[in-house]
Amino acid sequence: MITNPAGRITQGQFSFLPDLTDEEIRMQIEYGLKKGYAWSVEYTDDPHPRNTYWEMYGQPMFDLQDAAGVMQELQACRSTFAQHYIRLMAFDSTRGVESIAMSFIVNRPAEEPGFALERQEGSGRTMRYSIRGYAAQRPEGERYSG
Repeated sequence: MITNPAGRITQGQFSFLPDLTDEEIRMQIEYGLKKGYAWSVEYTDDPHPRNTYWEMYGQPMFDLQDAAGVMQELQACRSTFAQHYIRLMAFDSTRGVESIAMSFIVNRPAEEPGFALERQEGSGRTMRYSIRGYAAQRPEGERYSG
């Protein structure tokens, strides 16, 4: 059974849907703002599933009340890092801690080379698995040249 026929990175909400349009992204931001969430923009060229700490673009937008500000920051990040993965993160601080309430990818490189699953057989017929991103074989900044 093929669960991801497009071979795209599937992290966060909406991962199995077609890419969101800017209008759909704006609507999600407005939803989060109505819930009191603070937004941030993050990017990476290494979207390994265990790489949860992407680079933050700008500062978290804690006091923002308008989706236009987040969209402006997103557009600036897209123009600077067009061939990177970019995601929006919404933080909920209602419980006194910064917990992620929403996270979704809003930009992808033109080509997504994917990951290799490496299997190693150990003693007693045990198996160990590791994941290696094909793009990580190239130096940072040269991983997505499309």
